[in-house]
Amino acid sequence: MDEKQENLKNYEDGEIILINKEIEWTSFDVVNKIRKMLTQHLKLKKLKVGHAGTLDPLATGLIILCTGRKTKKIDNYSAQEKEYIADITFGATTPSFDLETPIDCRYETKHITKELIEENLKKIIGVQAQTPPVFSAKKIDGKRAYESARIGKPLKMKTAIIDIKEAELISFSENTAKVRIVCSKGTYIRSLAYDFGKQLNSGAHLSGLIRTRIGFFLLSDAITLPEFVKKM
Repeated sequence: MDEKQENLKNYEDGEIILINKEIEWTSFDVVNKIRKMLTQHLKLKKLKVGHAGTLDPLATGLIILCTGRKTKKIDNYSAQEKEYIADITFGATTPSFDLETPIDCRYETKHITKELIEENLKKIIGVQAQTPPVFSAKKIDGKRAYESARIGKPLKMKTAIIDIKEAELISFSENTAKVRIVCSKGTYIRSLAYDFGKQLNSGAHLSGLIRTRIGFFLLSDAITLPEFVKKM
């Protein structure tokens, strides 16, 4: 067995794959693509492949994929703290809290300054209750919330307890704040952006998101899907 065949065999036994997800791909798209490639190369009918922590289609960055026996560790990886770089744009809100849906309301922004943002970022640090967006993969009565939201069905989302461990302003320009956030499992950065807009007596939505870390796994160690294809 040559080195390439041996490496492929390892995926069947159980491997961790760090992927840098591109924009507009869903987490399930990435899993399905990797599974299809591995089953073809290993000549298997099926192979367990799963991901540890969903990223929205409009978000990019680190996804942890587990294969084979390593899928038993998915919950352990999902539970670890996450780090993100978020672009929060003030002056407008959307129903999905990001750019997946059109702007529904506009707000004043003249009073928003770098100093005001930095002062209020300190206030969001800590354990708190958060309401997930209706445009999310949360299950309500057996259906994904976004399925009902897209047809205009009213939903009551249950709050969850989250922990914002760090919130640091990187830059502020043209009504958009770039913020580094370290948080617990289950945190919706879209909801954080929406709530932060209200906190500043305005409105806001998430206009960009990169996940840079999950526990001790780093985005800098991840590869893109095209790079993974080249390894096959």
